[in-house]
Amino acid sequence: MDINLLSAIKLVIALAAIILLLIGNSVVMVWLERKVAGYVQRRPGPYVVGPHGILQTVADAVKLQVKQITIPGSSDRVLFLLAPVLSMFPMFLMFLVIPFGPWLTGLEVNLGLLLILAFAGLESLAVISGGWASNNKYGLLGAARAVSQSVAYEIPLILAMLAIAFQNGSLNLTVITAGQAGWVWNWNIFSQPLAFLIFVITCFGETNRAPFDLPEGESELTGGYHTEYSGMGFALFFMAEYTSMLLVSFLAAVLFLGGSSGPVLDGVWWTFLKMGGFMTFMIWVRWTFPRVRFDQLLNINWKWLLPLGLLNLWITAIVIKVMQ
Repeated sequence: MDINLLSAIKLVIALAAIILLLIGNSVVMVWLERKVAGYVQRRPGPYVVGPHGILQTVADAVKLQVKQITIPGSSDRVLFLLAPVLSMFPMFLMFLVIPFGPWLTGLEVNLGLLLILAFAGLESLAVISGGWASNNKYGLLGAARAVSQSVAYEIPLILAMLAIAFQNGSLNLTVITAGQAGWVWNWNIFSQPLAFLIFVITCFGETNRAPFDLPEGESELTGGYHTEYSGMGFALFFMAEYTSMLLVSFLAAVLFLGGSSGPVLDGVWWTFLKMGGFMTFMIWVRWTFPRVRFDQLLNINWKWLLPLGLLNLWITAIVIKVMQ
C-alpha cells in the first residue's frame, strides 16, 4: 500500500480517536467537577440521575442539543454562530501532535510545540468574537477582559515552554518526552522547577479557569462573553473550556512530568494518569481559592511571571552554553 495512503488513514483514525476523547472528556469532567465541588463544600453533588449522578451530564447534554439557539436581534449573526465553532475546531489539530505514548502520536512533526502555540491563539479569538458579536454589554466586557488576559499570560507561558525546548534542543514533543526517560529525577520538573511553576499559573490564565476566570466572571458579568449563548452554542464554549484544560494537562505531563515514563512499567497509562492528576488539581483550585481582581490578575503577570520567565530562560541559555 502507498505510504501516503497509509499516512492519510492513520491521520483519519487519529482524528476520530481525538474527537471521541474530547467528547468523553467533557462528559466525565462536568460530572467530576460537580462531585469535587460537592465534596469541597461538604455536600454530595449530583446523586439522583444514575449511580452517584453519573448520568446527570448525559441528561444535560441531551437538553443542550434539543434546546433552541436564541440569536439576539442586534447581534452580528454570522460571527455569533461562528465563534463557538471556532473555539472547538483548533483543538482537534493541537491534539494530533501530543505524544500519548512511545508509538501513539497522531502526527509526528518537528515543530509540534510551535503548532500548539500557533493554534492556541484561535481560542482567544473565538472568545473575543463571541463577546463582541453578541452586542451585549456583559459580552463586550468579557471580550475586553479576554484580550488583556490572553495577551498577558501567553508570553510567560511561551517563555516557560521555550526553556524546555532550549534544554532539549528541540520543539518536537516526542523528543522532549524521550529526553525524560529512565529515572524519575530525569523529569523536567526537577531541572526546571521555576518554569513548571510559571506554566501552572499561566495555565489557569489561558484556560480562563478560576481564580482567573475574569472573562466570564458570573458574579460580575452574568456570563461574560457567552451571556447571550444557549443550546449548542453554549455547549461548544463549555466543551472548549474543558478541552483546553485537557490540553494543558497533557502538556504538563509531556513537558515536565516525563510523559509515558514512570517509576515502573512505562506506558501510555502514565500519561493519562498524570493528566488526570493535573486536571483534578485545576478543579480543586477553582473551588478553593477566590477570584482575583482584574488589576491583580495583570499585576501577577507583568510584575512577577514575565520577569521570572525571562530570568529562567536567560539562566537556562547560560547553563546550556557553559555545558557545551
